[in-house]
Amino acid sequence: MSKQSIPVRKFDAVIVGAGGSGLRAAIQLSEGGLKTAVLSKVFPTRSHTVAAQGGVSASLGNSEEDHWHWHMYDTV
Repeated sequence: MSKQSIPVRKFDAVIVGAGGSGLRAAIQLSEGGLKTAVLSKVFPTRSHTVAAQGGVSASLGNSEEDHWHWHMYDTV
């Protein structure tokens, strides 16, 4: 049997998860000059953020002052 070499990569940061939050973190770190890797167990278009299919909400203007409770009521 022949010996095969295992490739070695070096990164400043490794993000586990390629959903919206993981990719946003990777962008921020990369823009900060860090060599960044993103690991995902699924193909990028099958991340949980993509699988939400419109189920991602944001806090928008309300008739009352905006509060995190309103966002929770809209999304849970």
